[in-house]
Amino acid sequence: MKLLSKKYITLALAGALTTSSCTDKFDEMNVDPNNPTTISAQYLLPYATERAIDRYWGGSTRFERLNIDGTMLWMQYFTRNIYSNEGDNYGVSPAFYNNNWKSLFNDALLNYQRIVVESGPSGSAPNANYEGVGLVMRTWVFSLITDMWGAVPYTDALKGTAATPNYTPAYDSQEKVYEAMLADLKTANEKLTVGGPAVVGDIIFSGDILKWKKFANSLRVRLANRQAAKKPTESRAILREILSDPAKYPLMTSNADNAVVRHTATLPSNNEWHQVMIRDGRTDWNISSTLADKLNALGDTRITIYAAPNKDGKYSGHPNGLPDAIATNYLSSSSGIGSYFLRAETPSVLMTFAELNLTLAEAALDGDITGDAAGYFEKGITASFEQYGLKIPATYLATVGAVTRAKVLEQKWIALYGQGVEAWTEYRRTGLPAMPTRDPRAVFENDGVLPTRLPYPSTEYSLNKASLDKGIALNGGKDDMKTRLWWAE
Repeated sequence: MKLLSKKYITLALAGALTTSSCTDKFDEMNVDPNNPTTISAQYLLPYATERAIDRYWGGSTRFERLNIDGTMLWMQYFTRNIYSNEGDNYGVSPAFYNNNWKSLFNDALLNYQRIVVESGPSGSAPNANYEGVGLVMRTWVFSLITDMWGAVPYTDALKGTAATPNYTPAYDSQEKVYEAMLADLKTANEKLTVGGPAVVGDIIFSGDILKWKKFANSLRVRLANRQAAKKPTESRAILREILSDPAKYPLMTSNADNAVVRHTATLPSNNEWHQVMIRDGRTDWNISSTLADKLNALGDTRITIYAAPNKDGKYSGHPNGLPDAIATNYLSSSSGIGSYFLRAETPSVLMTFAELNLTLAEAALDGDITGDAAGYFEKGITASFEQYGLKIPATYLATVGAVTRAKVLEQKWIALYGQGVEAWTEYRRTGLPAMPTRDPRAVFENDGVLPTRLPYPSTEYSLNKASLDKGIALNGGKDDMKTRLWWAE
């Protein structure tokens, strides 16, 4: 995805250089053409998007790979065959939480904020559709950040370049951040107008505003359901408002509405997993036995996409947290990552039709909506298979059995393969699906506790300590990886 950022920033600078080179005005002569004061939304949008999604989906820098060296291991999709201390045993380096925080705020949120401000009614280039897209993506990134850290700067955030800058923003509780994000998504849906002004530089939906509205409302469903155990009345009202008026609040209706970035084979706009595992030649990961055993037991053919067959043509994994001396013994028998996910063109996924339906199934079981839980459940499972061009096996639903909350969350875990960050959040929220007993040979850091959050970055300690201390207090525990976040049930 780096190619996109270079391409669009180069174009933006080129536009800034199209001024007269001949002038007798001193103030014009002293304007630096290489540092434009504003860059339009069509260039900010793809840059912010690729930076955010590359961080979320993969990340090619060692010790910073949020997904493949963190959450995909913690959720037992992957396991390590070497360097188990890089995530698999719950150990992370300071770069893991320092640099992901920095990039998500500086490269993604700051630029989405610029889009919202510049495209707003009082901005330099009013465009309600850019404003709506900026609000949706700003909310998506903020949801990642608050779900990883808990209390974060929100109300006072992103004001470093404001007329009255704020370099020490106060922290908002996670409850308040959720309240604001849900409100922003409703506003985004109102701003986004099909047939309205064009959106250029959109590398998710190619300017299709209806799909942006569907993503905004589907994301609102995700967040409302996520907080439902803590704010049942408010969450129920939001979910029922959306479902009661599909014309006003359209939702995803098929896999064609999935929010994804479709990569290309042209380097470096390739899939980050391809970059790390093919271009960089890293073979440090295998499929976890937790995933392989579950899918094999269900006769789930998604294993043929998620994993590669071993030397015996079977799909098999090995346990998480094994020391290197033990883990390397599984190299010949443990399945590698499926070839689909290693292709340059394989998309990075933000949200799918499958996830939406499984979330609605949970909401129906909980009584938050009046829909048919079994219908949503079956639709979500079917969509997950079809997402990979697979047909659901004839006996699969019978094997899975009658819908229950535990089965819904187990199927969501299966469907979220690749989206380790989301799966980690759902597990921390619910404690489901049930994970197997740990291998007695495994060795874990963090007192053996699966990480519940990330520590705040060192820069907040040095530059925003007073606000940070209040933020830590809002989380109700220490700044470590064992404090449970607000929505934990």
